[in-house]
Amino acid sequence: MPGASDPPDGELPFATVDLDRHARTGFPEVVYGEGKSAEQVAAVLGLLRSKGQVGLATRVSPEKGVAVVSALGEGSRYDDEARAVIVGEPGPGVGRIGVVSAGTSDGAVAAEAALVARVLGNHVERFVDVGVAGVHRVLRRVDELRRCNALVVVAGMDGALPSVVGGLVRVPVIAVPTSVGYGASFGGVAALLSMLNSCAPGVVVVNIDNGFGAAFAASRINRAVALRQEPA
Repeated sequence: MPGASDPPDGELPFATVDLDRHARTGFPEVVYGEGKSAEQVAAVLGLLRSKGQVGLATRVSPEKGVAVVSALGEGSRYDDEARAVIVGEPGPGVGRIGVVSAGTSDGAVAAEAALVARVLGNHVERFVDVGVAGVHRVLRRVDELRRCNALVVVAGMDGALPSVVGGLVRVPVIAVPTSVGYGASFGGVAALLSMLNSCAPGVVVVNIDNGFGAAFAASRINRAVALRQEPA
């Protein structure tokens, strides 16, 4: 048993890692990489790995990612598109989450959502470059979208894609506005307001560029369906 002067399990000099989060919620702690040094990110991920948990750090720049992977060594990798570091391998995914992106410029946010959803234990299918400027592109994927348990729909500019998708499917739609667009997009605020005012009922919205938050919400929905969980 630890002595009275021993630090609590999970405590680092700069952070207290929530090692029990997976047991409480079914999902491990995820490291937000911005504002942390490569050494700090590596230390948290290394601690999670030492406890047998899959480690994920989001919003990690390429330079920082190289340093983190170098420190952690074998079993770690950097995903350039999602800007994330992964340690360990997630188990086989359950159910199906669809990650739908309007344009190629929305790809980084969509990639973050897809990677987070995979690490959280979901089967993920991506639908890329199906924005409303060529609405036939999403219309021809409707049957595939309807086979998903939840959809994360990522769009910038006018943010119209979630409304279109929401009017075509019966599954939950989680909209992610991105900061993609010219000046009047106000860094994603225009897309955010458009999504919040969606005329398709049931579309819910997360913060600008928040692929992580959308993936987490979709994971809760998907796992409840796929594993036939009863509400707590």
